[in-house]
Amino acid sequence: MSSPTDETTSAEPVPASLDAGQRVAPTRTDPLVAAASRPIGGPLGEHAAVGRHWFWTPQRVGLALATLALMLCWFGKASCIQQYVDDSGQTQLDWRSGRPYVAMCYSDVVPLYSAERLDQAGAFPYRTSWVDDAGTPSAQVRYMEYPVLTGLFQWVNAKLAAGWHAAADAGWLPGGLPVVLYFDITAFWLAAAWLITVWAVGRTARRRPWDACLAAISPLVLVHAFTNFDTIATAFAATGLLAWARRKPALAGLLLGLGAAAKLYPLFLLGPMLVLCVRAGKLREWTTAAGTALVAWLAANLPIALTLNAGWQEFFRLNAQRGMDPDSIYNVISYFTGWPGFDGPLAPGQSPTWLNIVSAALFLACCAGIAYVGLAAPVRPRLAPLCFLVVAAFLLTNKVWSPQYSLWLVPLAVLAIPRWRLLLGWMLLDALVWVPRMFYYLGTDHKGLPPDWFLGFVVLRDLAVVGLCVLVVREIYRPAADAVRAAGDDDPAGGVLDRARDVVVLRRRRPRHAG
Repeated sequence: MSSPTDETTSAEPVPASLDAGQRVAPTRTDPLVAAASRPIGGPLGEHAAVGRHWFWTPQRVGLALATLALMLCWFGKASCIQQYVDDSGQTQLDWRSGRPYVAMCYSDVVPLYSAERLDQAGAFPYRTSWVDDAGTPSAQVRYMEYPVLTGLFQWVNAKLAAGWHAAADAGWLPGGLPVVLYFDITAFWLAAAWLITVWAVGRTARRRPWDACLAAISPLVLVHAFTNFDTIATAFAATGLLAWARRKPALAGLLLGLGAAAKLYPLFLLGPMLVLCVRAGKLREWTTAAGTALVAWLAANLPIALTLNAGWQEFFRLNAQRGMDPDSIYNVISYFTGWPGFDGPLAPGQSPTWLNIVSAALFLACCAGIAYVGLAAPVRPRLAPLCFLVVAAFLLTNKVWSPQYSLWLVPLAVLAIPRWRLLLGWMLLDALVWVPRMFYYLGTDHKGLPPDWFLGFVVLRDLAVVGLCVLVVREIYRPAADAVRAAGDDDPAGGVLDRARDVVVLRRRRPRHAG
């Protein structure tokens, strides 16, 4: 290990191939984008007037494309909010004949409206409880199962839907079933959160603003923007990275802490920041970010934890007791090997102890390996690639990989490895997992698919993510292959780490030769 008095290793990238401040044009550097640009005139010309259009900037183009993608996603989910009048003259939600799976429009937002008791007038998350499987040995008292900010987000939208419904009954607004109004209001805010994500990615990329279009048109957005509530967390994580890139560690910590109160994963980004700050001797900035993140998380959680503790603990209790998810690698291994699993069938309230231990141990082992790479690479890695590796490691080793979790990787992947053809191929493959998943849930009795098809696609998705991780590590050890550094940048998302010199570097000892 080196010290401040040892010879330092600079984080300087390979020699710049562009003038300082010059934007990177994907139509010149990426074969796929260059080919796609031909119908509109081909790659950017040498004498093009870049940055002089009165309205259409790369940022606004990216937001426009994201808006189009979100509209298509809404239309894809709209089949699941169709209504019909039953024989008794009552308007009902049309989920007959397995519509959510056949039309592949399923969204957790719709069933959670009643499952989380959001349709009840006096209900409040973490206070309102109910009993699942009442009268059976598996009966359990249940509360809102989401982290605080996500739970309150659902409650506020339910109140807005109730207000809209009352105004519709009075003739002031168009009406619909309360659950339909709730879905549409929720989708509006989730769309706004994804637009914030795309905006933050474009700002963080700096000289590569067009890369935000990769996040905007991601096939994963077309399928999963409204599957659950994950775009809230991606917005906090992306803006947290942007604040860090702008050398505002306190703001970055605030955003990441609030993101962790909506979904746990934004907190993981503090790990790569710590590793790189140790290497660059910037622990003061990291401490500011981490301390602010803790304060923000506590500020969001303590009011509920102190007053409604039983409901607040529900998220942690369910995560501890939850078994292997159908999309997890553990379920794949169990199915194809015939191995019954870590603990076998669980009794009510019992936790899958060994599954939890193995999952946590594998994730911690991956984090240790990533930390070693961050401290031992010949050139200090960029922040975004290490963040991508940590989140990808969590998804690959976790016992749960809900399909919408893949959205977490999109902004990080765009900042880490902005290779359009490669990322679009991975995102398309990941999005296509939705098709066999829906027909797997439809069941073979209703002309669905057997598990083999679905789990086979899960394996392909996992292999694709592993391949991206291998590429990221390769580019860390070969900076000349890194598209960002090859253009002359060091670490656009690094903030205080950008072009900083190293203080602590792990070095392999050279063997001494007898002389």
